[in-house]
Amino acid sequence: MGKPKFSRKKYETPSHPWQEDRIKQENELTKKYGLKNKREIWKAQTRLGRYRTQARELLASVATGDVQSKKESEQLLMRLNRMNILPSKSSLDDVLALDIESILSRRLQTLTYLKGLANTPTQARQLISHGHIAIGERRVTVPGYMVATNEEEELGYTFDSPLNDGMHPARPRADFKSLIKKEEKPEISKEEKTPEPEKKETEKPAKPETTEEKGEKPPLKEKNTEETEKQEEKTEGTSEKNHEKPEEQPEKKPDESEVKEEKPSEEKKEEGEK
Repeated sequence: MGKPKFSRKKYETPSHPWQEDRIKQENELTKKYGLKNKREIWKAQTRLGRYRTQARELLASVATGDVQSKKESEQLLMRLNRMNILPSKSSLDDVLALDIESILSRRLQTLTYLKGLANTPTQARQLISHGHIAIGERRVTVPGYMVATNEEEELGYTFDSPLNDGMHPARPRADFKSLIKKEEKPEISKEEKTPEPEKKETEKPAKPETTEEKGEKPPLKEKNTEETEKQEEKTEGTSEKNHEKPEEQPEKKPDESEVKEEKPSEEKKEEGEK
């Protein structure tokens, strides 16, 4: 059992102290989540290892049809869903696919930073240890506390904390991210903008489709109107020509041969009368 003053170790250290890949990965996690030391990473790894070993054993027993193993598997999945590590309607295979970041993301330190109560993860750790963070009405001073889904909405500052004042210098600004977004998208100057009326002039208006292009037969009324217009134009042209012809054409004179033929006929008629 051990002495009550010195509690047992709740984590497992790595098998070999000098592993380059593991050391790089651990250094990245400490910077990302603002951890104090690598001991907190080892605690998360042992917690994850327990979940995975339990799921591996249950998978073997559930295949045999054991009733107790089904109950234990349901309890394990409900617990992980309650901690928001896994979604609802998940299986034991999803437990084996978990990473260490799925557990580190549920710590109180990371959630205070993601909630917008601190500027950095290290500041979130400081606020928790100094007693400025509470879950509901309960003050929590442990940065590695695993927050459940129903407790996440109640996360905030304590009632006696000076950070409740919006003008406090240590409190993060609400408009900080929005200002960065505006700087990334500069406004276009008026000179660079092309005027809209010039575009409209250059663009040619779309011609309306005629009945011939569509392949439809034109109506009979339109044909009749066109024929009448053509007939009127012809009549007008002929009338103008008739008015002009008598003025221009000279009068024809009778030929002399015709006059000579008429005279002997008249003389013969007079002799017969005599």
